Formats: sequence, structure tokens, C-alpha cells
Amino acid sequence: MRIGIAGIGAIGSSVARALDRGEISGCELVAISARSQHRVAEFNATLKRVVPCVSFEELATKCDAVLEALPPEIFNAVALPVLEAGKALVAMSASQLLGREDLVELARRTGGRIVIPSGAMLGLDAIKAVAVGELHEVKIRTRKPPRSLATAPYVIRNGLDLKNLTEAVCVLRGTVTEVAKEFPANVNVAAALSLAGLGPNRTEMEIWADPSLVFNTHTVNVKSDSSDFSMSIQNRPSEENPATGRITAQSVIAFLRQTHAVLLIGT
Repeated sequence: MRIGIAGIGAIGSSVARALDRGEISGCELVAISARSQHRVAEFNATLKRVVPCVSFEELATKCDAVLEALPPEIFNAVALPVLEAGKALVAMSASQLLGREDLVELARRTGGRIVIPSGAMLGLDAIKAVAVGELHEVKIRTRKPPRSLATAPYVIRNGLDLKNLTEAVCVLRGTVTEVAKEFPANVNVAAALSLAGLGPNRTEMEIWADPSLVFNTHTVNVKSDSSDFSMSIQNRPSEENPATGRITAQSVIAFLRQTHAVLLIGT
């Protein structure tokens, strides 16, 4: 499988290195797209072989699957050409898929696919399983160190002072759809969760600034006709970017490995 990577930040670079080292059987890194040619040149110097840097449009034609690991505001720039070419889009900006039935329809029409890896969330297999029956309620509470929310446009616009907190404060609560409008870069976990279950308009979310935390923590509570369960995950930051969990890139590598695996585990 020919793999292309759009964006070589913490996620894209980690997956690229795994491909370059031959750690993902049946997959080959054939092209990269990034906004900075200088950054690509520096990154290529760390790989065993030089990988061509191409436009998003070329990435779509050269590859069978493209990993989108970009800032949310330029999601469409890679998503549209990949799906128009009938290829697989591995989307990390899950929040940008909320309400985008047009992209689903485009993929259906061209034979493309949209894949959302588990990323920093656990239990998506359980959510999908209970959704086969009757899913009553899904709530997610995301807690972050105040410094990771302090520069968010919503926080600045509303004059929220998170610098000297002595206890946890709820910054925003609502449906995933509502929260995503204000925190598009902070709800990819919740977006994936909602798309696997009740949908973004019925999945409830809270974002908290918690001064007692060092790492981001996500807690999910689920009620259904088949089972009720709670789950919580505290993610270690990646070395490249403290705002990105290490497990996020690892989930992409795990997904690519299973595309050619003989033994598949989980849904």
C-alpha cells in the first residue's frame, strides 16, 4: 500500500519514521506534503531515503492512502483531492468531519474511504458494539492543564483567566457539535467518540481546566441496553509536541499494520 502523509508534525513525523524503518508490513511511504519546504528538507535528512515532497493534489494521485495530520483550518485542502481520487483518507482532524455528509457522499460516489483512527481515545470498539443495540447516553469530560487551554480563541475572547487557578474549572459544556465550534483543535477525541456512537448532536461534552493535572485526561460514561461502562485515559505527550499525545501516532501505526494482518483483534 502506497502511503502519503500530509503534515509532518508530531503525528505525521512519527508515522513517517515507522514507515521508513520498515515497521509497517505491506506499506511504503511514497510522498509527503507540508507547508514548509525547509521543514521537509530537514526531516528528510533524518530518514533512510529521501521522500518526495509534493502538493496535496499530487499526494492524492500517487498514494493509495493519505494520512491527514494538519491544522484543522486546512483540512479540506487534502481531504477533497484524496476523496475525489477515490483514495483512503486517514483523518486525524476528526472534528472537521462533523456535519460533513458531503464528504461521506463524495467518498461513496468515488469509491474512497474515510478512516478515523482511535487517536487519543480508548474504547471506540465498545462504543460501536453497544451502538448496534440501543445507546441511551454518552458523556465525555476532557480535563487539561490550564496552560494548554490558555491560548484558545474562546478563552481569550471571553476573558477567562486560567493562569492562577487553585481548583478545576469547567470552561465549556454542551453537545460535541456546540463545543467543536469553539474548540476545533481540542475535540478530535470527542468527535471520533460521537461519530462511533450517538452522533455529535446527542453526545454531551465538558472541557475543564484542571491545575492538578500534568497530562490531558478524557473520561467517558456510557449507558446502553446491553451494558453501562466508564473509561478514562491519561495521555503522555509526544516528544515533538506536548499538545499531542504519544498514543495518537501509535494508533495510526496500529491501524496501518492491521490492513495487512492475518489475525485481527477487536472491531
